[in-house]
Amino acid sequence: MEKPCLILGIESSCDETAAAVVANGREIRSSVIATQVAVHQQYGGVVPEIASRMHVEAILPVIDQALNQAGITLADIDAIAVTYGPGLVGALLVGLSAAKGLSAATGKPLVGIHHIAGHIAANYLADPAWEPPFLCLVVSGAHSHLIVVRDYEQFEVVARTRDDAAGEAFDKIARALGLGYPGGPLLEKAAAGGNPQAVTFPRTRFSASLDFSFSGLKTAALNQLNHLRQAAGKDKETSQPDAIWTGSVSQADFAASYQQAIVDYLTDHAIAAAKAHGLKRLAVAGGVSANRCLRTALSQRASAAGMDFLCPPFELCTDNAAMIASAGYYAYQNGRRDGLDLNATATLELASTIP
Repeated sequence: MEKPCLILGIESSCDETAAAVVANGREIRSSVIATQVAVHQQYGGVVPEIASRMHVEAILPVIDQALNQAGITLADIDAIAVTYGPGLVGALLVGLSAAKGLSAATGKPLVGIHHIAGHIAANYLADPAWEPPFLCLVVSGAHSHLIVVRDYEQFEVVARTRDDAAGEAFDKIARALGLGYPGGPLLEKAAAGGNPQAVTFPRTRFSASLDFSFSGLKTAALNQLNHLRQAAGKDKETSQPDAIWTGSVSQADFAASYQQAIVDYLTDHAIAAAKAHGLKRLAVAGGVSANRCLRTALSQRASAAGMDFLCPPFELCTDNAAMIASAGYYAYQNGRRDGLDLNATATLELASTIP
């Protein structure tokens, strides 16, 4: 029986310290994540300096745990895949430094992985039969991209946000509603049972482009909240957010309407992009893809358009190292190797990683 190709994946681009072992790009042998969410909640968002320090404390124990869960040692792996951008540069450097140290000590090849390429690869872990070409909607905290995945290492970004990303739009209004951090899941919870047609929000359209823009939507939502506060006799933000919901619109209605505006916007553009490029398969990836309303809308619209649809399970939507290991497998098989001079890059175009 042929020995499987084992890739150790390492991810530390934001507030999750993760390591995983994946066989042949499709089979998860282990996946370990040390999350920092509880620490950053008290600040209302990720504090980069704190994130970096916590990565330093967690990175080696997480790697050891991933290897132990997989029942292997470093000698058994074929390569080390690590996120090198985009992300918080201090956080990225922790994972990258650990990967480079292990590579130097063991002689195992080092493969740098683009964070978005990792999110796309989560779909290969979700369905072993899924393969390019397909259109992928990548929606995470800082990214809203429509990407034609022509092959495992061939990507074409056909649309992106021109300002804020969908995840940022969720987080901003969640904070304005007093829901806390992380905003996306909390706003989705607040929207449960609400009327998604109660409040009308704008969707920015560009001529001859499927690019996104969420800044106008955010501004409209903030203006609506200000009007509600004024109507309730609250001229300024209050420590009791529920005090503004005295009229015909409830907090659930507001949250559901705002969520629906984002979901409709993303879904319309994803379906349109797939049709424009003649693709019959649509996938979604990134933290925002854990939103149930978005998953349902994409599935229904794809089915109506005669397209196959795939969304990773919830645990593979948010940042994890299994997706990095999967992407690393295909990069490794394609002959990609990086030297110990590989550096972390806070802003990195996906196309720039492809030869």
